[in-house]
Amino acid sequence: MDYNLIKKLVKIVEQSEITEFSVQEGDLKIKISKNGRKQIVNTVVEQQSNEHRYATQPAQVSISGSENKIVEETKSSNLHEVLSPIVGTFYRSPSPDSASYVQVGDAVSEGSILCIVEAMKLMNEIECEVSGKIVKILVENATAVEYNQPLFLIEKS
Repeated sequence: MDYNLIKKLVKIVEQSEITEFSVQEGDLKIKISKNGRKQIVNTVVEQQSNEHRYATQPAQVSISGSENKIVEETKSSNLHEVLSPIVGTFYRSPSPDSASYVQVGDAVSEGSILCIVEAMKLMNEIECEVSGKIVKILVENATAVEYNQPLFLIEKS
């Protein structure tokens, strides 16, 4: 189940007279409840080890488990992964008609802005932690990202 579908489900429940909605797809269970103006979205993923992950926050949706993409790159001591510090939407540029902050092959220094992750209408600038060269951009523009999801691979200089 993708992030955009979950957002649409939340919007449908929000605009209707429905007070509670739940759906299950494989091991992903989603329950959306609302009480007046307050809205809570619960996402529960059951894993084989019987662990449960819960994400319960007003008007925030999180997807865990099998939909996370695991980046399998050859780990080199010279490569640094830039991870998303929050759940949100990844943007490569400050506005739709602006140029991207960085491209593959660009040299970056510590403190350089790499991208923006929007979370709950707040634009969070993600800064580079090391100096080096952008080797790979691991996320498509305007897509949902998870907490600790790899965003960039940087070859340290």
